[in-house]
Amino acid sequence: MALDGLGHTYPGARRPVLADLSLSVPVGQHIAVVGRSGCGKSTLLSLIAGLTEPTTGTVSVLDEHRPGRRLEHCALMPQGDSLLPWMTLLDNVAISLRNQRVRRRVARAEAQHLLDRLGLGAWSGARPSALSAGMRQRAALARALIARKPVLLADEPLGALDAITRADVQQWLRETLAGTPATLVMVTHDVDEALLLAERVVLLARHEADAPARVVSTWPGWFGDDRPREALLGDEGFAATRQDILRALARESHLADGGAAP
Repeated sequence: MALDGLGHTYPGARRPVLADLSLSVPVGQHIAVVGRSGCGKSTLLSLIAGLTEPTTGTVSVLDEHRPGRRLEHCALMPQGDSLLPWMTLLDNVAISLRNQRVRRRVARAEAQHLLDRLGLGAWSGARPSALSAGMRQRAALARALIARKPVLLADEPLGALDAITRADVQQWLRETLAGTPATLVMVTHDVDEALLLAERVVLLARHEADAPARVVSTWPGWFGDDRPREALLGDEGFAATRQDILRALARESHLADGGAAP
């Protein structure tokens, strides 16, 4: 995946939300994008997926520049679950395979297995309206993963989960992603989550309140380290990197709000 000189201005906006953004993500790598709210993180995912075309610069996913072809390569988990309200939870998850012409029985069996692993097996026959926000978000994650697309784009994929469930799903997701060749680009406000699930953490930031955002810093992540989640959270290097990212986020927020550089 390659983003070269990427910029985007929404219709009617006076200034671009992103400008001069360049980023390369090798096949199979996992990156997490962090940054303050409104800096263009979700826009970045939409541009990669081909749902939005950049105003300037280029986007390539597996050497494809055309929006439709980029979208074919991507499984997108947007903010909010976007489950279809008239379908059961099982069929909402299975639809990713059904769209690839997998037989209904096979698709539903795979979907049931994944729902069982995520603690949702007993709810597979329920409609989304009967479920909590956290349960719907887990189902949306299952729907994106089961598609087996070469690129997974996730926008706050665990944001609606309570702390205990989130920790369990983080560990499960680390193990699941380790067994797949998928490239991951994830947006998150959780710095621990970024470090746990990515090999590289990217800070997207503005230097002034009305300036467009771009990549300003990167750090190594801990994806690929086989130690359990709790062991990593207690690692001195992990803790030091977490603090470095948090300081950078605070500094960029201060500058974007009109403060002077420290």
